[in-house]
Amino acid sequence: MVKFEEMQNNDVYKNLLNGKWIESNSNKLIEVKAPHDGSFLGKIQAMTKEEVDEAFSNAKETFKTWKNSNLSERADILHKAAKILEDNAKFIAEILTKEVSKDYKSSYSEVVRTADFIRYTAEEAKRLRGETLYGDAFEGSAKNKMSIVTREPLGVVLSIAPFNYPINLSASKIAPALMAGNVVLFKPPTQGAISALYLIEAFRAAGIPNGVLNTVTGRGSEIGDYLITHKDVDMINFTGSSDVGRHIASIAGMVPMIMELGGKDAAIVLEDADLEDTAKNIVSGAFSYSGQRCTAVKRVLVLESVADRLAQLVSEELKKIKVGMPFDEGVTVTPLIDNKSADFVQGLIDDAIEKGAKLIIGNKREANLVYPTLFDNVTLDMRIAWEEPFGPVLPIIRVKTVEEAIEISNNSEYGLQSAVFTNNIDKAFSVAQSLEVGTVHINNKTQRGPDHFPFLGVKSSGMGTQGIRYSIEAMSRPKAIVVNFNTKF
Repeated sequence: MVKFEEMQNNDVYKNLLNGKWIESNSNKLIEVKAPHDGSFLGKIQAMTKEEVDEAFSNAKETFKTWKNSNLSERADILHKAAKILEDNAKFIAEILTKEVSKDYKSSYSEVVRTADFIRYTAEEAKRLRGETLYGDAFEGSAKNKMSIVTREPLGVVLSIAPFNYPINLSASKIAPALMAGNVVLFKPPTQGAISALYLIEAFRAAGIPNGVLNTVTGRGSEIGDYLITHKDVDMINFTGSSDVGRHIASIAGMVPMIMELGGKDAAIVLEDADLEDTAKNIVSGAFSYSGQRCTAVKRVLVLESVADRLAQLVSEELKKIKVGMPFDEGVTVTPLIDNKSADFVQGLIDDAIEKGAKLIIGNKREANLVYPTLFDNVTLDMRIAWEEPFGPVLPIIRVKTVEEAIEISNNSEYGLQSAVFTNNIDKAFSVAQSLEVGTVHINNKTQRGPDHFPFLGVKSSGMGTQGIRYSIEAMSRPKAIVVNFNTKF
């Protein structure tokens, strides 16, 4: 077990800079409280712009040596970090559960899954190779030329993680960047920062060289723009809302980016679908972690002929879901991350009721705990048909044809994922090929992973492709060295 004492002074958590945990000179601290009961969890630093400059400068300097480090040395560090994370999984999962109000089972699973992600990343990077291109393969080219293509790291990768998966979605940015030879400046979410800092300590304790991985904590509203537009940023890897993503893209300039943003993932249910299995997938996909997932099922588009039966089955499955506090046994729906989020979800519910949607179950709220809510007969003039709730509410929209379902899905500003439920594989692929999204799941809920599969969104759902190999490639660039054999060496 790693001793985490260096990370904090009493209840105050520090930042990692050049291998050491330090406190800010700002004398400003941000309190982190548990969303489910308001209990105090600790304080994080609000770093100054001068300290941000220092972190960037240190990272830039360290990059000069880290980019030339041996791949096997990088992989050894990642394997050690994964082992440390796994050995401390129960401890970190408890903190994660308190900090983001995620049920303990899912928190523990996130930590263990992240350890596996880090290990796979270490091994996958070893398998990535450059290529050799010969001049005579292109008509009219000189036969005496050959291009040796290698992959080069980009430099300082600014990684910005979200609250909902502060361990997994932090590591998914950090580990591939490191294996590609980059150094990382990591900005954790304010709510979720404590959990994320324990992940960083796993890397530090594993022997990551000083300065290769630095952290910056503080409110995005205060230092976010300064980080994004900093002269030393060589790449931005961000997960968060589409609004923030658009803002980043508008001010960052010509900096490479990977963005994982919002979604309005549709489950399209055809007439020949296995409705019992479909209902189970829809409920699991829509309501796990209270719907606070970009890949959650956020609307159901179902053919009229099977809509009544599907609505009944989804309602029955939904009644099995346990609502409660994060440490309750078997709980699925827990309090949302804050009251503002609950207010937004309640606004969508109220709008749907006002405009005539049929409330099947739900519309119950206790502070920031919103109970699972299911609507039928949702029409396209309702906000819930188009807006991402990031909460436990699901609309059923009835359609007359498959073409209508495709049109509604594609009319969304988002394009992250969709699911198609049918027992006809030809229909499944036909629908899948017509959908304007990054990923289509056939007879399964929308979800992230497996982590080595490509993960991407189109339109307002993001830019760039993630997934272990894809992330490593995105955080590196080809470099061509052309040899002319007419030259005497």
